[in-house]
Amino acid sequence: MDNPGFPIESCTLSTCSLLNGQVRYQPNLGGNIFYIAIFSLAIFLQVLFGSWYRTWGYLVGLFCGLVLEIVGYAARVQMHYNPFTKGPFVMYLVALTIGPTFFTASIYLCLARIIVVYGEGNARFKPRTYAIFFIASDIISLVLQATGGAKASGADTYDTKQSGIHIMVAGLALQVISLVIFTTLCADLIYSVRKSPRSKDPRFQSIKSSHTFKLFLYCLGSSTLLILIRSSFRVAELSEGFGSDLANNEVTFMVLEGGMIAAAVILLTALHPGLVFGSQGWKDAGWTISGKPLISVVSRHEEPEKATGRAH
Repeated sequence: MDNPGFPIESCTLSTCSLLNGQVRYQPNLGGNIFYIAIFSLAIFLQVLFGSWYRTWGYLVGLFCGLVLEIVGYAARVQMHYNPFTKGPFVMYLVALTIGPTFFTASIYLCLARIIVVYGEGNARFKPRTYAIFFIASDIISLVLQATGGAKASGADTYDTKQSGIHIMVAGLALQVISLVIFTTLCADLIYSVRKSPRSKDPRFQSIKSSHTFKLFLYCLGSSTLLILIRSSFRVAELSEGFGSDLANNEVTFMVLEGGMIAAAVILLTALHPGLVFGSQGWKDAGWTISGKPLISVVSRHEEPEKATGRAH
């Protein structure tokens, strides 16, 4: 039954109504454990692939995001047994809100290398420019989401809570805008490559012409779209506040949050860039702070050795 005068932190499922809970439903135990299992398997595979192929930047992004996903769904498992305490609610809210930001950072690193493979002449900007711009946007989005989530979940007044929610929404909206711009620039790159490809570097020819590379591009694009759908949903959900019907609809949350992110992670793991580029290809397609592809820097260091007739 409803117990408005009873301390919420002291509530249990047998003494208080779910209307007094942090969410107005008892989180499904099986569904949340299922997502924990998917993300746990993915983090194992990401560490394995990342270490083997030395795709360190990609690994860091996926690893951090997956840890947050696991923490978030573990908190929801706790909420299954007690949806009234604030601790697990704050943990789930912040972790699952900011987690996908790390996945998009890994995707942005992939785009920079894809540009090198196809040739910088096909892109509007240098690979470094894409990576720095979108990762900087990710960092700002991350800070806004984390700050807003902490402020809203720990608020003692309605105004403070609403202020926190607005900050979270601003961070998520920035992520949506960044993903839309990113998608637009990717489409522009595809158009340029198909219209008049400008890449003659033989080192990437085998990668560029492989069916695995093409499948990798489709998976990367699909993952981006899935995260965009998820982020758009979270903007709509949080814009209405924690007490809205949308924020308390578990089925919608499990599909448009959990389902979208799980599908994106599966694609980002199944077609891991290491399987496509190999460790050397991933390194060669990298870029330096100066804005020049890493491969050109390596080549300049090799030229004096070739001139003296040293074997490689």
